[in-house]
Amino acid sequence: MTHSDPIVSPAWLSEHLDAPDLRIIDASWFMPGDARNAKDLYDTRRIPGAIFFDIDEIADTDSDLPHMLPSPEKFASRMKKLGIGDGCRIVIYDAQGLFSAARVWWTFRVMGVEDVAVLDGGFPAWERAGYPIETGAPQTRMERHFTARLRGDLVRSLADMRRAVDGGAAILDARPAPRFRGEAAEPRPGLKSGHMPGARSVPSGSLVNENGQMRSVEELKRIFADAGADPSRAAVCTCGSGITAAIIALALARLGRWDAAVYDGSWAEWGSRDDTAIVTDA
Repeated sequence: MTHSDPIVSPAWLSEHLDAPDLRIIDASWFMPGDARNAKDLYDTRRIPGAIFFDIDEIADTDSDLPHMLPSPEKFASRMKKLGIGDGCRIVIYDAQGLFSAARVWWTFRVMGVEDVAVLDGGFPAWERAGYPIETGAPQTRMERHFTARLRGDLVRSLADMRRAVDGGAAILDARPAPRFRGEAAEPRPGLKSGHMPGARSVPSGSLVNENGQMRSVEELKRIFADAGADPSRAAVCTCGSGITAAIIALALARLGRWDAAVYDGSWAEWGSRDDTAIVTDA
């Protein structure tokens, strides 16, 4: 893997599948209300050697907000138990093509890991290409030492976002356009509709093609330009609960901007409060 592109192809992964330092992670996660169970799907069928990453458990489970970042200590402990250690190369995929894998890619980067990439098109692309699929009991790995080095520059808090809004920062919102405009209700109860003042709408679905693969560099440049977002500026990415915001960060990394931050609480936090400014286009 190189740092010129945060994405690897199924063909690349197939060629490196047996590399001893490679760790493959299934980061599948589904929206609230979706009947599918990510862990059950992983237990049934997965890329050979893949390890399951539970986004809702490898998190700050004491928070009232969904799947907030865990402490570096908790993250390091979970990675050690999963057999992911210092010096490992990591490739992340999910069951939907390119969805929740981006969140785990960003999480590893926040924890100081550089050699991490996302599988383009995820498990569906791997399966379409005819590569092997593992069934039965997942493999177990020996524990490895993992050192977490928190990169606070890639994370934004509520206080940070208040300053970002007041300072006119480049805020990019990954939610579908009707939710951004305040025309559609949020999937989580109790949240107001609309968006942060000054935010630009860059729906995460627009960054991914019909096969669940990230669009080309030229297509991404056009999408950001059409949204009035300047990729030359450091951006803060937000969404409903910090999952699809990472797709924007991944797309910006593909364009050479590796410094995009994610507002971890996202709309689950901002839209639940009475003291945050909200704009609607409805």
